Amino acid sequence: MSERTLFDKVWELHTVGTLSSGQTQLFIGLHLIHEVTSPQAFAMLRDRHLKVLYPERTVATVDHIVPTDNQARPFVDTLAEEMMQSLEQSCKTHNIRFYNIGSGNQGIVHVIAPEQGLTQPGMTIACGDSHTSTHGAFGAIAFGIGTSQVRDVLASQTLALEKLKVRRIEVNGELAPGVYAKDVVLHIIRTLGVKGGVGYAYEFAGSTLEGMSMEERMTICNMSIEGGARCGYVNPDQVTYDYLQGRDFAPKGEDWEKAVAGWNSIRSSTDAVYDDVVKFNAAEIAPTVTWGITPGQGIAVNELIPTLEQITETDREVAKEAYQYMEFTPGTPIQGTKVDVCFIGSCTNGRLSDLREAAKFAQGRKVANGVKAFVVAGSERVKVAAEAEGLDKIFEAAGFEWREAGCSMCLAMNPDKLQGNQLSASSSNRNFKGRQGSAQGRTLLMSPVMVVAAAVNGVITDVREWL
Repeated sequence: MSERTLFDKVWELHTVGTLSSGQTQLFIGLHLIHEVTSPQAFAMLRDRHLKVLYPERTVATVDHIVPTDNQARPFVDTLAEEMMQSLEQSCKTHNIRFYNIGSGNQGIVHVIAPEQGLTQPGMTIACGDSHTSTHGAFGAIAFGIGTSQVRDVLASQTLALEKLKVRRIEVNGELAPGVYAKDVVLHIIRTLGVKGGVGYAYEFAGSTLEGMSMEERMTICNMSIEGGARCGYVNPDQVTYDYLQGRDFAPKGEDWEKAVAGWNSIRSSTDAVYDDVVKFNAAEIAPTVTWGITPGQGIAVNELIPTLEQITETDREVAKEAYQYMEFTPGTPIQGTKVDVCFIGSCTNGRLSDLREAAKFAQGRKVANGVKAFVVAGSERVKVAAEAEGLDKIFEAAGFEWREAGCSMCLAMNPDKLQGNQLSASSSNRNFKGRQGSAQGRTLLMSPVMVVAAAVNGVITDVREWL
């Protein structure tokens, strides 16, 4: 297996066969499901009188439509309640492990699987959610899939997929104070574009990535999809193994030693051949903020919103649309832009280390008058751990609301929504039109610490001014 990338090795190990279409039939080791994309898939199984082939390889939770303030059942939203009941019944019928609200294990699907050790190196993972690429941080190959593909995995534990090319993205050097994993991935997407990764898997590497924690690596891999890549991954190393050891579903005893040996063997070979290699210097990355309606429309916080002349011809139409929708003037600073809502959470930045870092900057400060600010833990476990450290008290003292676990204001499928043309400073992953629940609502993506700075000052702020 010399000259092979991790992607090649994992793909080969999970190939069941080649279909007449030329696609690979790929075995899926772990299938994660939630309440939004699974009801129709289960209905398709019922219509065909099919069972779930390997229920022990499927794990369910609820996250997208879950309210983060009042979680009393039945939910006020009747459609949300129907989706909850549908998943509860389907999991019972097919004997699928289900982490419901109050189980102590509920949360955003891409937070709970890693924290329980369900996500492991060398796995193939699928979920009916775009940001399944998160799990690649462990050296897994993880795909977001559509509802009909959810059906296919439930029924056959396989997917029909085209093999991807592999682009190695190296980031080397030390990040400056105030610059985080979120800034790194926004900088990469800004540079390569939202379509730059189409047809590729992204292998994230370099000394900067090697020095990152697992939670930081998850932030990077989470947004691979926003750069057009089908998946993103980091080769497993000691950081990965230290994170996994002792977790609920991680191998134990002798099995652990065997597992680590196997995981080391699937790392990309030192002489691996890539379809493309791109390199970044960490020292050149600044706190980054999106100004437009795609995650690729980002700038350093101290830069000006680009003028049409500074934008490539192919991107100008989207830029014109963004200026109008966001109510921004080209050539003006993003810094100082007034914010209405500040949100810390999501599968990108709702983990314990995110909340710890944000709390450091919130401590002793106050949310500006007229700003609604709230913090949503990515899982029930994260919430309990944060409360044990007193992070909830720090946030509440600063004027942030402290909520129950869920996807919350990352998207508009629960009660946490923007109103009118409110502008949101968000630690989530998408700034599309209407993404946060209002047809006129505007979203600026940034790191959790930058969200705190915006909440306290009431305007977009360069957090480096606080250092």
